[in-house]
Amino acid sequence: MTETPPTPSESKAQVGLFVTCPVDLVRPSIGFASATLLERAGCEVHVPPQSCCGQVAFNNGQPEEARALAWNIVQQFERYDYVVLPSGSCGGTMKTHYPELFDEYDPRRKAVKAFCEKVYELTTFLTDVLDYSPAQTALDLSAQSVTYHDSCGGLRELNIKQQPRTLLKRCANLDVTEMQDTDVCCGFGGTFCVKYSDVSNRMVSNKVDNIRRSGASMVLGGDLSCLLNIAGRLQRLEPDNPNRVQVRHIAEVLAGELNTPAIGEHSPALEKGE
Repeated sequence: MTETPPTPSESKAQVGLFVTCPVDLVRPSIGFASATLLERAGCEVHVPPQSCCGQVAFNNGQPEEARALAWNIVQQFERYDYVVLPSGSCGGTMKTHYPELFDEYDPRRKAVKAFCEKVYELTTFLTDVLDYSPAQTALDLSAQSVTYHDSCGGLRELNIKQQPRTLLKRCANLDVTEMQDTDVCCGFGGTFCVKYSDVSNRMVSNKVDNIRRSGASMVLGGDLSCLLNIAGRLQRLEPDNPNRVQVRHIAEVLAGELNTPAIGEHSPALEKGE
């Protein structure tokens, strides 16, 4: 998708939305929900051409490939006031690891560091930068028991913990029912789940056990990759249970968009070929 560079607006923050590969390829509704939230918060949202953030290459010892991807993204987003993305994992890579790819003798380093300073994960941007509070709640989930999974990248690299919980209270009148070990890895870890599949499977099984023991009817998170892993395990354990725990990205809930099937659930429209 290519768009014309924005005309600067004095009244609205110009936000470049970095969609991420998993959202683009698997769950585009998260991207649309993120744009909706940012617009409600008073931002002007743009979606410039983009690619993988380079996390896979970086984590697998391919710095040249990661550097090329990083520099392309820095150039594509340089005109915006902020770069916002619905992922603590990709956000952690961009904000904390991009500078490692460009040493002090690289003439691009200054531009990269300036880029990193304006990168924010979605819930952090809405709370810490905009202090967003809707005029009225998008939906009322006060009667439901909902738990939250704190993904590793967002928690440990970007200090994302209270931000999503604050927004859930403001936007959905929801107090999170905390599960045991909410901050323990779900076992996905990118290629970790491929290289160490047995360990990964045990970790996601433990995570799912904690989710079910919490009594929650829905589990939320800020990283689609983790949520796909959790939803996959839930589905394998209870393939025929229509009332198994729903798995959703927090952006969809904050935007009040619960009409789409939960992550891992079948879409009636797709089954009919619509």
